[in-house]
Amino acid sequence: MKSVRVQDAVGMVLCHDITKIVPGEFKGRAFKKGHIIKEEDINELLSIGKEHIYVWENKEGVLHENDAAIRLKDLVCGEGLEFGEIKEGKINFIASKDGLLKIDKEKLLEINMLGDIIVSTIQNNTPVKKGELVGATRVIPLVIDEEKIIEAEKLIKEKIIKVIDIKPKKVHMITTGSEVYHGRIKDAFGPAVKKKIEYFGCTLENQVILPDDKEGIALEIKKAIDSGAEMIVCTGGMSVDPDDVTPTAIKDCGAEVITYGAPVLPGAMLLLAYSGDIPILGLPGCVMYSKRTVFDLVLPRILSDERLSFRDIALYGHGGLCLSCEVCTFPHCSFGKGE
Repeated sequence: MKSVRVQDAVGMVLCHDITKIVPGEFKGRAFKKGHIIKEEDINELLSIGKEHIYVWENKEGVLHENDAAIRLKDLVCGEGLEFGEIKEGKINFIASKDGLLKIDKEKLLEINMLGDIIVSTIQNNTPVKKGELVGATRVIPLVIDEEKIIEAEKLIKEKIIKVIDIKPKKVHMITTGSEVYHGRIKDAFGPAVKKKIEYFGCTLENQVILPDDKEGIALEIKKAIDSGAEMIVCTGGMSVDPDDVTPTAIKDCGAEVITYGAPVLPGAMLLLAYSGDIPILGLPGCVMYSKRTVFDLVLPRILSDERLSFRDIALYGHGGLCLSCEVCTFPHCSFGKGE
């Protein structure tokens, strides 16, 4: 590209978007890349502070910002995304469906370490809705050496940003506690859990209420598995009191326990286990009364068929403290997003 005085640019092709800013009123594109400069454009260009503009001169091995941004978008974006119009060299990534945003954070860092290239996203493992902005890309200069884009293309072998499906499951709930079983108090777990799973399209197929009897609880877990449960949620009896036997019952039913305990508040007493591919959750009491807990963090990932490891849970320690804000903005907040 070359720089020319606006008065001398009539008939030439603008090679970049030009932004107009009116403080408190407007910020946006005044002239679009590819616009052919007309005589009547001169005063407008001068009024927004443009005494010189760049016009395009094709040169092998050099890419315009828009062309480079398209290649970056095609490189990093996978399933579940659609894209906004290129404006000022930037392309927005938009969720094309409801789902769970997954980002390869290590590759994202590597591409941003190349220089002159940026890819920006919201946090990994955020549940998103169709039409929601989840990321964007652009190059910093108006033109960039094509070798920089080629370097990025060599670095990225698989798509690093995508929205995957959250798959509704048939959920069986086992509520334990002699005080609930004998009717001394009303079950508060059932309605709280039902609301959260139904938000993601799951169905509560069955709920049984049992006393604090580990053999009975283990037997009920096995019955739920045999009857086709796709996820089992155990509520109550998750503390370390002598009468709280739910964790032992989950172990005794033959499930593989991933963790009993999570560095998340509220939600430290979470238990996660698997019987084959069937997740079994032991939920702490906070799920009954706290607006957001560890259950909100792990549920969408489990429903996307991600098999969580102990490391996955341990990573929640950074960002795992909910601030119980008066106005809750979850999932667009720091809770659970530090890993």
